[in-house]
Amino acid sequence: MGSCEQFKGTGHANDQTMDEARTINPRAQWNQMGYEGKTAAVHEEMKRMNSLPATSSYVTHRRRVLNKILQLLSIQRTASQEEELELLFAGLSL
Repeated sequence: MGSCEQFKGTGHANDQTMDEARTINPRAQWNQMGYEGKTAAVHEEMKRMNSLPATSSYVTHRRRVLNKILQLLSIQRTASQEEELELLFAGLSL
């Protein structure tokens, strides 16, 4: 049995597959991005939403969240607004 197989499926909360271990925390990824990177990521997601049916409640909600992110990016933010921005981005997993 390989080293990965012996730990697989033990039922512990810290069990992870190799892919899960490699993924970056969305909040950490957001913090590493500059203003241009954040804005570009949001605009790219907006383009993706524009290719989906406009009547979809998923698309409507996602656009609303993306617009809120763009609004928060464009202003001088308070600490609570900064936290809200991080949470919105983490929820979208861009």
